[in-house]
Amino acid sequence: MPKTVIAFHAHPDDEVLLTGGTLARLAAEGHRTVIVVACDGAMGDAREPGALVRLDELRASARVLGVARVHHLGYADSGHGALLFPDPPDRPRFMRAPIDEAAERLAAVIEEERADLLLSYDAAGGYGHRDHVRVHEVGALAAELTGVRLLEATVPREPVVRLGKALQAVRILRRYDFSDPSWFGSPREAITHRYDVRRYAGLKQAALAEHRTQQGKNRGGLFHRILIRMPTPLFAALLGRREWYVEPPRD
Repeated sequence: MPKTVIAFHAHPDDEVLLTGGTLARLAAEGHRTVIVVACDGAMGDAREPGALVRLDELRASARVLGVARVHHLGYADSGHGALLFPDPPDRPRFMRAPIDEAAERLAAVIEEERADLLLSYDAAGGYGHRDHVRVHEVGALAAELTGVRLLEATVPREPVVRLGKALQAVRILRRYDFSDPSWFGSPREAITHRYDVRRYAGLKQAALAEHRTQQGKNRGGLFHRILIRMPTPLFAALLGRREWYVEPPRD
């Protein structure tokens, strides 16, 4: 019987990296999939021309993945760094929004869609980004408010930490501290669901390519360009084999 699955994400492009294969597989199997994004990908006034291009890219990515609907909760990005900038004049940053307000907005979409499953983030928010951690908090509260089943997207911590330490040893990766890896992913023993998405690696890569503004000249843009341009079998080996989830215990 077809189900409705909502994937709740922080920013445009997160839907591909964490759940793109899952969404493509669910859609191919006849289920209704919906993406809810907390932030619109813009740091400034959303009324400026072109400010919401990343939402347009998200909709294009969603079409590639077979997603039926994209919904924005109405918040601005909070940024990644020590400084939390003032809110733009037209909307609050996600980190400044009351958690119960954001959860009620998400709950309204869950109830409107009559969703069977909500996909959110693990407690670390994947890699510690404050908007991602807030997605975890808001998703958990919305699931409590609606009673929807919740799975939290994650990655297995151990292999990524090993890779990160190896890259730091040759001075390639300096930004992150792997001496205490609790900020990243989930231990293998905490992961409850492993979803095989190998048949959908090409769609996942094609969806990522729709996020053109993320392919800039900074480090993040280099990462995106490498992923998009690499041969699909190699992309599949890196990001297109499995996607992982933790199902939190229910009271």
